[in-house]
Amino acid sequence: MKNQLRRFVVYYRLPLAVLVLLLGFLIGFKVSHGWWMAWIPFLVAILMVVAHFMVGPMTLIQGFIEAGDMEGAEKLMKRVKYPNLLYKPIRSSYYMLRANFSTIGDDLDKAESDLRKSLEGGMAEKDYEGTAYLQLGAIAQKKGNMKEAYEHLRKAVKLGLPDKDNAAAAYLQLCSIAIQRHEYKAAKQYFSKAKSFKSTNEQVVSQIKEMTKYIARIPG
Repeated sequence: MKNQLRRFVVYYRLPLAVLVLLLGFLIGFKVSHGWWMAWIPFLVAILMVVAHFMVGPMTLIQGFIEAGDMEGAEKLMKRVKYPNLLYKPIRSSYYMLRANFSTIGDDLDKAESDLRKSLEGGMAEKDYEGTAYLQLGAIAQKKGNMKEAYEHLRKAVKLGLPDKDNAAAAYLQLCSIAIQRHEYKAAKQYFSKAKSFKSTNEQVVSQIKEMTKYIARIPG
């Protein structure tokens, strides 16, 4: 019930703000000395309008993602009509999340653009900044721009990543690029680092097994 009420308020902040504003005028005109009390609904209405544009539905999206309802989360994202008005850290999260949806949809150009906007907004935690550069590196690698991919991935591991799976994936990608550049010593170092994180992610574990066979054949 509490979550439903919260969702209703977030969805309909602007119409509710208008109603609260009208209530304030009603109190001011109809109640004796009502203008002394009318400031309360006026303030509430202003706060609701500010929250609508500066926070949007972002407080609800995390719940949808945790529940695995990505379609619901994406629908909520589309309710944000003026993302540039969002509060800076929230705007950064918005663009990063939108980049994730674009990546899933294989719209790499849009994903890259949104990730750059996310970084421009500034991130409160370096780990998430590292994740953004990891994604940029993966996108550049898919596009065949290995020099840019290498730079982004190096920056990602330097800034730090939020978990061992992402860190292992980053070092594996660096290892792969180093092999393509015939930098075999660096490739082995990156591979050793990737293994050291002991990732439990099935995809990363599979990639490490495949890379183990290749690394064994590298000279030096």
